[in-house]
Amino acid sequence: MNEKPQRTLVAGFGNVFRRDDGVGPAVVNALRARLGRAPLASLDDGFDDLGHAVDTVILHQLVPELAETVKDYALLIFVDAHVGNLPDDIRVESLDATYTQPFVSHQIHPSTVLSLTQQMYGHAPRAVLLSLRGYDFDFGEGLSPQTAALVTPAVAYIQALLAGREDAVVHPEDIPQVNAVGQQRDD
Repeated sequence: MNEKPQRTLVAGFGNVFRRDDGVGPAVVNALRARLGRAPLASLDDGFDDLGHAVDTVILHQLVPELAETVKDYALLIFVDAHVGNLPDDIRVESLDATYTQPFVSHQIHPSTVLSLTQQMYGHAPRAVLLSLRGYDFDFGEGLSPQTAALVTPAVAYIQALLAGREDAVVHPEDIPQVNAVGQQRDD
């Protein structure tokens, strides 16, 4: 029996020129380092490097055309920033293939990408959205110390998923508490 290997796509999205909005791409590059691959430059999306068991892409925003790419994967992990409106520093959400109204009219929600994939190709991958708290969305490059501290636990969670640990969770005690200048907090 010739069964195709189970492939995973990790898609980090956000604007790397709006500080913490670039945490998705930062997580992708940290994962690439753990996988022994070179980081993607700020203007490189990673689509030229597809074909691994674990692929990674960086997107400024999600677009409907992504459905054609994601149809070939068993697992899709979206990584993005959230603005602190969620109680968790790192939030993991299982996604369904359903149209979801976007927060801003010029972007689409990850669930909508899955819905389009389902409609166009008759199936969609299992997917999760990993949202990391952002603190600074001003113009500029580089993450705030608080958001940068979330990258390593996010990559560890992704690696647990890649290892087949369906019960993988982000433990709050594994998330370093860092203040605005990058110093470890004791609370």
